[in-house]
Amino acid sequence: MRTLLLLIGFAIICVAVPMPCSAEPKPVRPGSQDKCAVCGMFVAKYSDFAAQIHFRNGTVTHFDGSKDLFKYYLRMNRYNPKVTATDVTAIYVKDYYSLAPVDGRTASYVIGSDVYGPMGRELIPFASKKDAREFLKDHKGKRILSFNEIIPVILKELD
Repeated sequence: MRTLLLLIGFAIICVAVPMPCSAEPKPVRPGSQDKCAVCGMFVAKYSDFAAQIHFRNGTVTHFDGSKDLFKYYLRMNRYNPKVTATDVTAIYVKDYYSLAPVDGRTASYVIGSDVYGPMGRELIPFASKKDAREFLKDHKGKRILSFNEIIPVILKELD
């Protein structure tokens, strides 16, 4: 009887506690042959700036920097008409200071700084807004943007 009560209690807890439907995919290190989906550069050579988008079908698209990631994301139909933004399961960029992959949708991006990426002027990502403010001050940045504030005209300014 005691075992039955324990099983019933466990079943109630399992139903009451929400479990994620699917875990967010983990960032992957680009291989030596992975090329940026926008410019064609080999991404592994620029691992400090590397970024990636994960899709529902399990594929990962690599970029040599955040700027090219946004070019792709904002015009996905141009680069890969088989996918849309609703197919995206994760976006990772590299935090400039720690070089750790961070969620690209929650990162803060500094533009207009004196730090250049593989393709010249770059969006410099940070996991923390505090680090972004410090970098902005130390590297003559113009402003800090969130993911949703980055639009094609911003990217055009960087080219």
